[in-house]
Amino acid sequence: MLTLGPLAFASPWLLLGLTALPAIWWLLRVSPPLPKRVRFPAIRLLVGLVREEETPAHTPLWLLLLRLAIAALVIFALAEPVWNPAPRIAGTGPLLIVTDNGWAAASHWNERRAAMDGLIAEAGRANRPVLVVGTAPDTNAPELNFETADDARARARALEPQPIEPDRTALAERLEGAETLERESVQTVWISDGLDYGAAAQFARRLSAIAGSAGLTLIEPAPGNRALALLPPGEESGVLAATVIRAEAGGPQTGSVRATQEDGAVLSETPFMFEDGAKSATAAFELPLELRNKVARLDIAGEQSAGAVVLADERWRRRSVAIVSGASAEEAQPLLSDAYYLRRAIGPYAELRETPPSRDAQGEIEMLLASPLSVLILADIGNLTDADYARVEDWVSQGGLLIRFAGPRMAEKSDDLVPVPLRSGGRALGGTLSWSTPQHLAPFEEESPFFGLDVPDDVTVSRQVLAEPVPDLSSRTWARLSDGTPLVTAARRGEGLVVLFHVPANRDWSNLPISGLFVEMLRRTVALSQAVGGLPEQGAASARSDLLSPLATLNGFGRLGTPPATATAISVEQFESAERSPRHPPGLYGTAGNPRALNLATADIELTPIGVLNGVTERRAFEGRAEQRLATPAFVIALILLVLDTVAALWVTGLFETERIRRVRFAARFTPVLLAALLLLPPGDALAQEAGNDDFALKASLDTRLAYVITGNAEIDATSEAGLSGLSRILAMRTAFEPAEPMGVDLATDELAFFPVLYWPMSPGQEDLAPETLGKINAYMKNGGTILFDTRDQDQAVGGMVTPGTATLRRLLGRLDLPPLEPVPQGHVLTKSFYLMHDFPGRWTGGELWVEASSPDGGNLSNDGVSTVIVGSNDYAAAWARDREGRALYAVVPGGERQREMAERFGVNLVMYALTGNYKADQVHVPALLERLGQ
Repeated sequence: MLTLGPLAFASPWLLLGLTALPAIWWLLRVSPPLPKRVRFPAIRLLVGLVREEETPAHTPLWLLLLRLAIAALVIFALAEPVWNPAPRIAGTGPLLIVTDNGWAAASHWNERRAAMDGLIAEAGRANRPVLVVGTAPDTNAPELNFETADDARARARALEPQPIEPDRTALAERLEGAETLERESVQTVWISDGLDYGAAAQFARRLSAIAGSAGLTLIEPAPGNRALALLPPGEESGVLAATVIRAEAGGPQTGSVRATQEDGAVLSETPFMFEDGAKSATAAFELPLELRNKVARLDIAGEQSAGAVVLADERWRRRSVAIVSGASAEEAQPLLSDAYYLRRAIGPYAELRETPPSRDAQGEIEMLLASPLSVLILADIGNLTDADYARVEDWVSQGGLLIRFAGPRMAEKSDDLVPVPLRSGGRALGGTLSWSTPQHLAPFEEESPFFGLDVPDDVTVSRQVLAEPVPDLSSRTWARLSDGTPLVTAARRGEGLVVLFHVPANRDWSNLPISGLFVEMLRRTVALSQAVGGLPEQGAASARSDLLSPLATLNGFGRLGTPPATATAISVEQFESAERSPRHPPGLYGTAGNPRALNLATADIELTPIGVLNGVTERRAFEGRAEQRLATPAFVIALILLVLDTVAALWVTGLFETERIRRVRFAARFTPVLLAALLLLPPGDALAQEAGNDDFALKASLDTRLAYVITGNAEIDATSEAGLSGLSRILAMRTAFEPAEPMGVDLATDELAFFPVLYWPMSPGQEDLAPETLGKINAYMKNGGTILFDTRDQDQAVGGMVTPGTATLRRLLGRLDLPPLEPVPQGHVLTKSFYLMHDFPGRWTGGELWVEASSPDGGNLSNDGVSTVIVGSNDYAAAWARDREGRALYAVVPGGERQREMAERFGVNLVMYALTGNYKADQVHVPALLERLGQ
């Protein structure tokens, strides 16, 4: 072979034919072309006759050069030219080619294939037998036999990179035991991926021993061309971050990492940069939660290998969690709020979904469920409205995870969207079904998702909501107290899951919410949100004994496809530590609805370049592109020129009649098309509220007023207006509070948040409340409003009969999430907020006044100690009602004007209680109160 830089000739002796070109020149030069025939009709003796000044007597120069080029191309092609020929290797005997075909070889596989093709081509020209083997483990490895160059080329073409590390030690043992290699010397070439997996030096020594005197040649990538690896993502301040590593701490290097979804669409691409001397770089993605949870794959752009790919599963996706609390807003006293503890426990590892605080509870749940949501947490909401119940139940049945926390409201009553039936009233320290001491938590059972968590000795429970003893209670229990009563229960609803903590998310009933165990329990529960479908009915224990079958696996180039026949299932316990091998290649395992990703690169992987090797005769980098044979292109070009020569010869001899070529010019004509665009102006009535609603909001917000509910009964509404008007005048005369005239509110259309106190008389004719209205009432009480429900039927109370007003109250508020109530206890703030009182008469007397029950340990209510619900039956507005001259409109019985005075004092105390909260309960006022009592 003759080599001239990047050009070589396999048959250089044929180039001697170029010396014949001068002879060809002379022959073509002296050979004139055929005479040109010119027709000379007699009729055209004088017209169109052109006298030729000269007649060619030899071949034109341009045609001569064309024919010489054809001859030169034919000689050039016969010499078998080769562009970029493979480097020659020494020796004349058998050739052994060992190729690293692990994951790291995939990124520059074409270079390795070109090197193999060149070596095999050279061996074929010398009639040398060839053996091609790969270092990656292969369960169907062929026998080690030398082959002809053509068969070896086919075997090399069939060799593909594998998505695992090479096993060079196993290959060395096979080569040393092969009978075909028991010769004096075998020329050996090792095409390496440039990485040391811990046995490169030993492998080189063993190959050198096989090569013997023929020597060992090492071909490896240049330092900057070694493979990169991508580590599984981590979280940095809520950002999805992936780490890229390289083998050598070289100079600066840049690249990018792509995030794609399941169908291959690119969601984002972010750059990374290796600093000078650094071996790792970080690529951080800042994606909205909806897009982040669609990420199915991360890969290094331009780096096609299994090590440059990270498959994402549910473990890498950030859950969206919404918290809805039945308690009042937490701004005033956050440490008493359920939402405060939940946000701090879940916030670091989940995306908290918030809604504007001004929205009512109905709109809050509707808005939260309108967009994709992983987990919905309901804290102390015992009774959902009909519309919310339907929305939440449908959402759970489609795969949502509902987590509920107990509390006073759930202890009073609860809907059936719970894992187990509940007893009303609960179980408290010192109460009915009481404990003598606070209860500790029992160790978590193996069937529980909390199994393996350490239970602190200082976590205790003083009150809980009890579960009814149903037959399958044990299988629905995830956590128990030391006495065996359930603390956490769970059950399926359709495709989803409902989980109930039998204690609140605050400190009222237990100190669990301030422990680290609470955070871990919530984290494991939230982690089930996207994997509910794969959770066995009996819990997590059976899941740990399941096998995860391969769904789709990566090939060496990082492409996801059908698992190979050698792939087998992996047990859940061994999944994370499973060795990547032909039996367990990287990919997706499990079920289609809940796949788990087994990635090649793990957090402890480290890339190390091959260092100094003993026994290597020659060590060089890849030569770039594969050799290209130029004979075929040269013959094609010569054939094309030969066709052109034939046409030119016919033209020179005059066989083509010349005609005048007419040029036709086409003027470019453009017909513009004008489209008229009509601009649509926004409608003039784009305001969201009608004028009437604006007037109502302005009137209610510019002055503080009392308000009453419009019942639709003209007589009752007039009495309510007169009663609150009279109470407002009394407040202006006796206190510093000067309210404006009261307003009537329509619960369905008017905003309630403007009013601190709402008086609601019961009328049998009132229609049932719509779900939206119930949601507004829930939100009003949750945000600090106080409602006085007046059944107005104390005069009709006989024995244990249910009076019409009470029946109306139960009918209207049956689906309202009301807290547990109790009669006004002795020393309640309502008895001393302005006047000192012991009973609370109205037009009638004798009726009980009910307020929100305080916690068993005597703690205050979360709404600054103010009960959001007050229920009475003494027809208070009638006792307060006066005309414009100050005359009472209704008689009060049986106490007369003294009773009316006490009713008015109760009205003053009620308003002061709603406005000042637990101010009067402060111990600093005790001496003054005792002095007023004469003690």
